[in-house]
Amino acid sequence: MSRNIILLLSLVFSTSLFAQEKMYIHKSDKITLGALISVTDSMYFSTDGSVAYFSIGNTVAEYPVSEIDSITFGENSNTVYIKYEGNTVSVINPLAFEGVTVAVNGADVTVTSTSETNEITYSLSGTTSDGIFKIYSSYQFTLLLNGVNITNSNGPAINIQSTKKCAVSLESGTANSLTDGVTYTSGTEDQKSTLFSEGQLEFAGTGSLTVKSLSKHAICSDDYIDIQGGTITVSGALKDGIHANDYFTMSGGALNVIATGDGIDCEAGFITISGGAISTVNTAADVKGISSDSTMVISGGTINMTVSGNQSKGLKSKQNMTLSGGTITINTSGAVVLEASGSGFDPSYCSGIKSDSSLTVNGANLIIKSTGIAGKGISADKNVIIRSGTLNITTTGAGAKYTNSGGIADSYNATCITADGNISLLGGSVTASSSGSGGKGISSDGTFTIGDAGNSPIVNINTTGAKFLVSGSDYAEAKAVKSDGAVTISNGVVTISSADDGMKSETSITISNATVSITKSVEGMEAPFITVNSGTISIVSSDDCFNATKGNGGESNDGSCLYLYGGSIVLNSSGGDPLDSNGNIVMTGGTVVVHGPQSSPEVGMDYNGTCNVSGGLLVISGTNSNMTQAPSTTSAQYSVKATTTSGVAAGTLFHIQDASGNDIVTFKPVRSYYSVVFSSASLKSGSTYSVYTGGTSTGTNTSGLYSGGTYSGGTLKKSFTVSAKVTNVTF
Repeated sequence: MSRNIILLLSLVFSTSLFAQEKMYIHKSDKITLGALISVTDSMYFSTDGSVAYFSIGNTVAEYPVSEIDSITFGENSNTVYIKYEGNTVSVINPLAFEGVTVAVNGADVTVTSTSETNEITYSLSGTTSDGIFKIYSSYQFTLLLNGVNITNSNGPAINIQSTKKCAVSLESGTANSLTDGVTYTSGTEDQKSTLFSEGQLEFAGTGSLTVKSLSKHAICSDDYIDIQGGTITVSGALKDGIHANDYFTMSGGALNVIATGDGIDCEAGFITISGGAISTVNTAADVKGISSDSTMVISGGTINMTVSGNQSKGLKSKQNMTLSGGTITINTSGAVVLEASGSGFDPSYCSGIKSDSSLTVNGANLIIKSTGIAGKGISADKNVIIRSGTLNITTTGAGAKYTNSGGIADSYNATCITADGNISLLGGSVTASSSGSGGKGISSDGTFTIGDAGNSPIVNINTTGAKFLVSGSDYAEAKAVKSDGAVTISNGVVTISSADDGMKSETSITISNATVSITKSVEGMEAPFITVNSGTISIVSSDDCFNATKGNGGESNDGSCLYLYGGSIVLNSSGGDPLDSNGNIVMTGGTVVVHGPQSSPEVGMDYNGTCNVSGGLLVISGTNSNMTQAPSTTSAQYSVKATTTSGVAAGTLFHIQDASGNDIVTFKPVRSYYSVVFSSASLKSGSTYSVYTGGTSTGTNTSGLYSGGTYSGGTLKKSFTVSAKVTNVTF
């Protein structure tokens, strides 16, 4: 044996032989040690020949000759190979005399590296059911998972006790797996997960990694985690699937997480997702699919989330959240939880997206479905701003009553979009549908804005849930839009169908340049002040279409006002006052067509103060009621109030023409009517006009009001002369 070694060493020092850089000492314990030939001075033996000594740099290494299998020579390498073979491990360590020590005990491997060599790679392969890879490193390194399967029954499978960056590379074509134990052996060092690192973790490659934790997190870094490639599956975790401290980023690859705790959690920093595919499944109560204690920015990739635990969240951030790209699909089924507070309770909801600050959507594609009791689609403690993108949000969970922290009867309900601050839908497409009892489409504690001068969003809101009693005469009702602050619609196309109110504000509603269609409602729009500057508005209701009120009720002027400055407005109420103000009505322009109710005591227009008309066209069909109102006599524009006691069948034309036969108005009410109120700049003081019913018109019928064409075949009912601001005509 000694002679063989001597002969081999003689080759090392022969300058005429192969230009190899390293000598490799192969030991019988499956550990191979590499040494640079250039720093190897000599090799000699003990006097009895049983021990070999290697003088390498400033180190003299000694090994029993019986433990040396062979010595070979090869190229230099910065890769340390560790192969698990059941209860044992084989190691090739080419940096053994350059600051890298690999200690092996059974299948437990501990690496200690002080080497300044750049880009050291530790290649792990093979399988063990009771082993670990642990490393201490003074410098950053690469961990190559090359078909390795490690299970550790009493701790992490991989424990990186280094604060430096570890680049985890998943070798192409390989499947890797890591599993920890049900219990961990106690110690002074952190061991928080199956794959744990004190430093940064960066994942890349095209291979796959499956991680399971029976005790703690699956993958954890006390620094940051960055995923650039590979397929990573957390098949189960008692705590979080992915847990980072400083931040979490992902730009590529695939991440699939099933966890009892959060799917992805960033304890102190931010989350940024720009690419890749993520799926999370969370079934426990009060957990999150993806959670950040700081900001969250998602600009690309595909995210699919399933959240079924009570009061759990899909996406959750404590600071601002921005969704500027990607496709995000969230399904939640968890219910609300009532947490004791004060003299009652405080509800904690299951939400698809929850920001403790503000949420901005600027290009993302969101699909959210919530089926749990009082579930929320999107919820923000401050503002929700939607600039572009596509949002499709559905909630089906029921609402119920409870006692709030002040000891007062209150209610909780499902809501598609809700904010404690302001909500701005400035662009994109938003579809919100709520079918649970008392459910809301959009609810804002602040202001609610749709569109602006340069952006025209498409908004569709639908509620179908039943109302339920909260206390006394207070009901929780399914409203499409509810806002404590001002509602401003400056552009866009808005379509609403609601089981109760279409749009309700405690402050005001203002519409300009938009198309607003409320196809079903109890009350179409309600606010203390309602203003239409321009646009196209159509409202169908079973009660009032426009209801300007401060909520005081009664017949006195409460100071509210309905302002009609322009636009095209069509109001259709089957059982209320289409034009209703508990204060005043002011009309200066536009076209307002009103199809009044079927029968009294409701009328086509009802106001408690004054109705001053100075421009535009107003036509109202109404009931047989002594409460029928025309505009006030203080109006600048002339009006006609035409009434009959015999009634006129639905669909029968009402026509007024001047003495020359010119068409002043041709109107086709959708219900039987007893009155028509008409105001137009075409009415002139001292001029004579004639009222006809029946007949036909060749003009264009727009929501009952004809334009152009020729009227013929009607029955003359009455001729009259305009002599006052309001002319009463009985026909």
